Amino acid sequence: MNDSPGWASPGSAPSDGKEKAIPRPSDPQDGSGPTGQWSPEQPPPGQWSPPSNPGSGPGTRPPTPGWGGGPQRQGWAGSPAAAKPGVIPLRPLSLGEILDGSVSALRAHWRTALGFSLTVSVITQIAVILMQRYLLPEPTSIDPNATGAEALRQTADSARSTLISLAPVSLLSMIATLFTASVVTVIISRSVLGRPTTLADSWAEARPRVLPLLGLTVLVAVIMAAIMAVGIGPGLLLGSEAGAALAFLGFAAACVVMLWLNVSFALAAPALMLERQSIVAALRRSAKLVRGAWWRTFGILALTYLLTFLLTFLVSIPFTAIAVIADGTEVSDLFGGTAPSVGWPFLIVTGIGEVIVSTLIYPFVAGVMALLYMDQRIRREALDLDLARAAGLPGYGDNTPRS
Repeated sequence: MNDSPGWASPGSAPSDGKEKAIPRPSDPQDGSGPTGQWSPEQPPPGQWSPPSNPGSGPGTRPPTPGWGGGPQRQGWAGSPAAAKPGVIPLRPLSLGEILDGSVSALRAHWRTALGFSLTVSVITQIAVILMQRYLLPEPTSIDPNATGAEALRQTADSARSTLISLAPVSLLSMIATLFTASVVTVIISRSVLGRPTTLADSWAEARPRVLPLLGLTVLVAVIMAAIMAVGIGPGLLLGSEAGAALAFLGFAAACVVMLWLNVSFALAAPALMLERQSIVAALRRSAKLVRGAWWRTFGILALTYLLTFLLTFLVSIPFTAIAVIADGTEVSDLFGGTAPSVGWPFLIVTGIGEVIVSTLIYPFVAGVMALLYMDQRIRREALDLDLARAAGLPGYGDNTPRS
């Protein structure tokens, strides 16, 4: 790895099943170390013994525990601590180290990461507020007393209106996440090496990968939509009670498959950004890195999204309460069957809350993904050796073998 590591995947990585990356220490560079040849004069086997105590018999001071009579340590010396040039130690990471590493990187580069995330969040939220005010349709009212076919029709109309309203908002959020993730991934890669970075440098490195990252996200979304359509399509076509039951079973099966694929493809974005992989190659690379560690990856992602949900919930409550008071909206209207008519105060106050949440969540999640990717490569491909070389740590020269 050179001074600016390209994070290229090894040609015969352990994840390919071709070799096992077992680090070995480098040979002495001054030629004074052992050459691997044993001396022809060796002591006879079984003749080694600890040094004898100086003197014995009555009146002799009891020997000090251990060999040599000096102060001794208990057992062998512990393994040396892993090198830590940046926000994480260069060794397999624990869950806490991955989460703390993401927070530490954002704290160390808060002007770059949070400043960029704040800018993206503000632009996105302004667009969302304008769309909600002028473009999106009003929510459909539902009569709680409706029954039979009328209730089904109202439910279908409400679902269709909700999907129409969520689609553009979700699209804008996806684009904002892509821009933030691209820059934060570069920042994390520099933070691991302990190198400073600026927004201009990070954006210059991330910009060529934004369109491929967008293509990756769209492809994954299309795959998930196709799986859901295959799952519920046959049941919807039948249109009877048996069809409803079949659609429910298909929906459950589709959710399981989508969950498995989402976890398997979770590391595709960091692979595409840091290894300069193509879209399909990044998906394959992610699946290969996650293979054998699916449940661990799932657990880390589940905890990450749980933390983001709790943060969103805690921030949204006070801003929603302030928005209701400022707008004069009745609380019962928000949770009742009638569609509330909210004004500018409500949209602006809730928008501020969304900006705060997005500014913190977007880079945090992107940082966890990048560190989880690095952790899997350290575990499977000894990436820690390449990172140590790139960081310029002593003892990790170019002659240090990977395996």
